[in-house]
Amino acid sequence: MQLFNQTIYLLKKEIVLEWRSKYAFNGVLLYVVSTVFICYISFNLNPGFTGTKGYPIVWNVLFWIIILFASVNAIAKSFMQESKSRLLYYYSIASPEAIILSKTIYNILLMSLLSGLALPIYMIFFNNTIGDPLYYFLTVLLGSISFSTVFTMISAIASKAGNNGTLMAILSFPVIIPVILVLIKLSKSAMDGIDRSLSYGNIGVLLAINVIVITTSLILFPFLWRD
Repeated sequence: MQLFNQTIYLLKKEIVLEWRSKYAFNGVLLYVVSTVFICYISFNLNPGFTGTKGYPIVWNVLFWIIILFASVNAIAKSFMQESKSRLLYYYSIASPEAIILSKTIYNILLMSLLSGLALPIYMIFFNNTIGDPLYYFLTVLLGSISFSTVFTMISAIASKAGNNGTLMAILSFPVIIPVILVLIKLSKSAMDGIDRSLSYGNIGVLLAINVIVITTSLILFPFLWRD
């Protein structure tokens, strides 16, 4: 019960700070809109491409590239922007499990909101080729959750290693690649309008990865926190 109360309190703190500054939200939203617009201009340089067989594949992959880098920009500073004095204060009032959980939940909420806005913006600029829009939207939400859990854990590790951005990129690479592969398969099935039951296995794999990452965070972060 104490862990739950501490997590809720820290989560409210994260939301209030973001609501006051809107730094992460506005910055990532600007990145998404500007990137989509640049891609739109590039596609217009070759107008005949939209009618080809390769267009849906490029449409899908390009969207996940945008969301991936948006997640990195939004989540990478989860722990890196915290000062040592503030971390010391957190150490005195809350458990490390509550801190990592609150950061993870906050990043999930942030990325779900940004992804939910990015998809309609993307569909406005580019021709919609999705056969099952609802299933694609659910896949986007699953992707937001997966990116949030992975990058939050990696950000916590990197922050205890001198805020080394290179270390974060190296550590996240072997974890994020399987997630991206599964997400591309799920979203491609949604674009083709394939029966949803055929993708339950991939959804299970994605959920299992999230459970493993969150469990690993809860186990490892207390040891990192003591340092």
